[in-house]
Amino acid sequence: MDATPTETGPTATSGRSLTWWQFLLVVIAYLAIIQGGGRLIGTDVGADDALETARGLLESTLIPIALSSLFAIAVATWLGWWPEIVHEPRRTRRWVGAIPIALLLAALVGASWGNLLDQKAGLVVMLVALVCLVGFTEELMFRGIGVVTMRRMGLTEAKVALYSSIVFGAVHLSNALATGARAIFQAIAVSLTGYFLYLTRRWAGVIWLAMAVHASQDFTILSGQVGVDPDASPLVAVVIVAMLALALLVWHRRRRIEPAP
Repeated sequence: MDATPTETGPTATSGRSLTWWQFLLVVIAYLAIIQGGGRLIGTDVGADDALETARGLLESTLIPIALSSLFAIAVATWLGWWPEIVHEPRRTRRWVGAIPIALLLAALVGASWGNLLDQKAGLVVMLVALVCLVGFTEELMFRGIGVVTMRRMGLTEAKVALYSSIVFGAVHLSNALATGARAIFQAIAVSLTGYFLYLTRRWAGVIWLAMAVHASQDFTILSGQVGVDPDASPLVAVVIVAMLALALLVWHRRRRIEPAP
């Protein structure tokens, strides 16, 4: 990391620089905080209990995510990149707005509301806090610091979208420690979601909507797992169908994402 202002790419204006390998080191440190923190803090919380009680969520997930959030905030502040992280100058055509709208609606329909109504209020509040924090932190790290890093390197937007999404998905391979081979499928799905979140950021003009959409997806996935033996709700299929439909839409209109000249 360079301690002086730099101009390393077409979008760089102020702040410090971050090379590709330095960004990967930041991601590794971020991941170590989450994975290591969960194991150190939640030492007496079994993997099967992590989503069944408010205490399990707090110790195994919420506290480590909060620590990683503080780390990401510190990195963004030290780099001096907050204006570039928050504000998006490269807008898309209007039709791209269908992506966040569809994902939000799918999350609303696909959430396991019946299961949540059966749980204690404290557990549900903890879940909401968790998904909001995850949405904020992961978007700050990957659609924020990651996207700005790659743009400052001078990469094309196609490569920025691809590489930031791949890194985002690869990070979730660490879940193989708990879920085994399922983590591979998860990493692929997360990469696709990352691309949709990248487009959401560009369409909205700010990163906040991407954070909200991200939180909604996690809420839907976890809503059927809290308080019971972890098992995916069949309603999650609504989100999967929406993502596949959006993938087809984006592929069909891939040449009409950038604003008309």
